[in-house]
Amino acid sequence: MRRTERYPVESSNSLWQMYKTVSFWKVVKNFIVIQTARLTPFLPLKNWMYRTFLRMRVGDKTAFALMMMPDVMYPEKISIGENSVIGYNTTILAHEYLITEYRLGAVEIGSHVMIGANSTILPGVRIGDHAVVAAGSVVHKDVEAGTVVGGNPLQLLQSSR
Repeated sequence: MRRTERYPVESSNSLWQMYKTVSFWKVVKNFIVIQTARLTPFLPLKNWMYRTFLRMRVGDKTAFALMMMPDVMYPEKISIGENSVIGYNTTILAHEYLITEYRLGAVEIGSHVMIGANSTILPGVRIGDHAVVAAGSVVHKDVEAGTVVGGNPLQLLQSSR
């Protein structure tokens, strides 16, 4: 089970109530920063923007490929170790808005991790050091250090090296 905190909502679905849970202006600022960073080819600038404006924890020499999308509402719940690669068009979510509740959960990605292109990382998961996530995967559960995983649903492809 992922490590998320659950918050029930009443009346309409939780997405209609999102500005009761997160500031509109925070979302606007985060959106502008994220869209700018998604397109910049300068890795040190991206890391600086994520650390400074979004309060993400990003290790040295971590590389975010073009179009990577961190959580727009709760990016401060994302931490990534050093020397990791987050692939093209990957999405890292720290929230889920559902019909009767919303959920928040920190995402912890270790050091020397490779996340393949077009992957989705769901809230409340941990990815251990030296792990590899194959392109196009949906990470809905923890990934052990040193393993290779892939697919949807996520499957173990190779055990610890």
